[in-house]
Amino acid sequence: MAVLPCSQAWSAPTQQRFNDWLVTCNNQNFCVTRNVGLHHGLVMTLSRSAGAVTDASLRIELGGTGNPVATLAPIAPRLLLDGKPLPLTDKRWHIEDKLIKTADSVTIDAFLQQVQEGKALSLASGLQTISLQGLKAALFFIDDRQKRVGSETAWVGKGEEPPLSVPPAPALRAVASAETAQSPLGREELNDLMDYGNERMTNSHCSLDPFRREIRVTALTDDKVLLMTSCESGAYNTVWLAWLVSRQRPYVARQVRLTLPFQPPGEAPREIELINASYDDRRHELVTLDKGRGAGDCGIQTRWRFDGQRFSLSRYAQQPTCDNWQGPDAWPTLWITR
Repeated sequence: MAVLPCSQAWSAPTQQRFNDWLVTCNNQNFCVTRNVGLHHGLVMTLSRSAGAVTDASLRIELGGTGNPVATLAPIAPRLLLDGKPLPLTDKRWHIEDKLIKTADSVTIDAFLQQVQEGKALSLASGLQTISLQGLKAALFFIDDRQKRVGSETAWVGKGEEPPLSVPPAPALRAVASAETAQSPLGREELNDLMDYGNERMTNSHCSLDPFRREIRVTALTDDKVLLMTSCESGAYNTVWLAWLVSRQRPYVARQVRLTLPFQPPGEAPREIELINASYDDRRHELVTLDKGRGAGDCGIQTRWRFDGQRFSLSRYAQQPTCDNWQGPDAWPTLWITR
């Protein structure tokens, strides 16, 4: 029981890079690390949950958002460690043409012991490379973050402490959801709100060409709508303004401001702009997507849930390295809720 209160003290999310490896640990101390940079589509990903249970996963896969790999030969027979064949004889590996994976902790431990002092994993007759520079430091960071150093469950800092000495995951914060609108917007109601949005847009200090501006109206509840207008635009990012507006005249509006419940990595402010904002009707969430470049393989994605009064953060994902590997929905998460 004495462990539980102090486990809350180390639940702030973090993201750090160690040479060619990026580590992300979210607010539940679930940690994931992978090689980043010039890998040409060959990536090894390790993930692990907090707590005594050795809930881990290791994946080596060939793919990505901008890497043509469909016609390439299977990777397992071609896998090399520092130029020498690396056979995977353990039966607990699941092997497909473009994917090698396991969730068996003993197999993962043995593999990491084998490769963590190496320089690179590569494929015979291919350009694809997994740099191992920084892997050991990344593994130790995860051990330290999850308070495993000195435990039998540690990847690098192994000791004799039993698994139950590892603190459990911090409690997962809940975000309430308002009862969604039962009555859709009628044509007349929508036209009136669009006219009101035009007034708002005209009175806002925005640099976007008036002919390129957009207005979006979404019914959130039976008495509130989300009104959004585009305001500023760059090459691949557009900043939106948003208001919570009553559905009945005279309209009462309150500007939407999004504030993170944690300090994001670096010097970034906690209040964020509504960049490339949209509303996900299926999940009933306001989504922002700050792209690091036009390909959309890096940047920050946030999801916010309306509780009847304000939008609360339900997911924050960030991929700082642009390397043609994943789209926004697969970026590592720093914040999750239930």
